[in-house]
Amino acid sequence: MKIVACVKRVPTTEAIAKPTSDGQGLDPAGWQYMLSFYDELALEEALKTKEKFGGDVTVVTLGPSEASKEVRECLARGADNGVILKEADPSTRDPRSTAKALAAKIRALGAELVFTGRVATDRDHAAVGPMLATYLGWACVSEVFALELTETGGTAKRETEHGVESVSFSLPAVITCNKGLNEPRRASLKGIMGAKAKPIAEEQPEGVPNQVIVKKVELPPARKAGRIIGEGAAAVPALITALRNEAQVL
Repeated sequence: MKIVACVKRVPTTEAIAKPTSDGQGLDPAGWQYMLSFYDELALEEALKTKEKFGGDVTVVTLGPSEASKEVRECLARGADNGVILKEADPSTRDPRSTAKALAAKIRALGAELVFTGRVATDRDHAAVGPMLATYLGWACVSEVFALELTETGGTAKRETEHGVESVSFSLPAVITCNKGLNEPRRASLKGIMGAKAKPIAEEQPEGVPNQVIVKKVELPPARKAGRIIGEGAAAVPALITALRNEAQVL
């Protein structure tokens, strides 16, 4: 079975967001990077599927050449091949453009099953996975926390605001992975050493125009300084008055 795990290089949670001087994006100066958390779940599920049915796992990312660090980490955990669709600043692409570029490569790879994270932890769109399935013309189940696969399809469970849905599907399919699906493995020393010999291809992605254009990026207004109303039960009337008249939440 040919399996693809789509992953993304994202800033670490310690990164401080600061708009660029022209207000068209975020200044990445000083940022450190990591593999998006939900993409770790996607990689793990891809590896588990390979172990069950055989085949190979290719990791595909759209990003700069520096993303080879994160791709190499995926190879160390057990993926067989890596592909970087070179984009110096992937944030310049909207989800549709990203999905269409990924779909072109996945189609060329002859994949039968694709795993993605339910959302990237930097931009939080949760759109690329379903759009990717649309461009491929495949089945899609999003935000999956439990999965049973066969060689021709499977059953997935996903949480909704109305409860848990159980969805049956046929391959080929795109699965977006949510918390609870698995526990990502860590790379062994053998895996780290072996990853050095595994190939990472760097290719130019398909050029796709954006439908979304960023007009301006700015920080939210600073919060007003807090104040202490009083202490103990005697402060309750003043607190209620402030919540009603100032905060207007009562």
